[in-house]
Amino acid sequence: MRLHHIGLEVTNLEESINFYTDLLGLELESRLSFLGEKIAFLASRHFRLELVCHPHSTNSVHICFEVPDLQQVIKTLESNQIAEGPYKLDNGWETVFFEGPNHEMIEFYRYHLPAKHAPVFNIRN
Repeated sequence: MRLHHIGLEVTNLEESINFYTDLLGLELESRLSFLGEKIAFLASRHFRLELVCHPHSTNSVHICFEVPDLQQVIKTLESNQIAEGPYKLDNGWETVFFEGPNHEMIEFYRYHLPAKHAPVFNIRN
């Protein structure tokens, strides 16, 4: 398991992208829409930041771990603790969100490349 990204809920995606790219030097890596939310991934050589635009943002934060076997994580952490998902996205992502012991959100993610898709991330730094 390794850290994949840290996610932040924001109310203005473009303003947030500009802040993190212009002032902090992150690069816009990719954009997508999922379940009515607009999402942008920003990256440096050392980490990835996910900005999730939600009109009624609570400014929540989540941490995401990349794992080799998502089903094993679900079995280990027990499916009754699932907060959201599991989801399978068209870009090859499989993801599930669990609520931690203090109501923190923890995402677990597995990526496999469908034949028709190119890699989602290309970090240049």
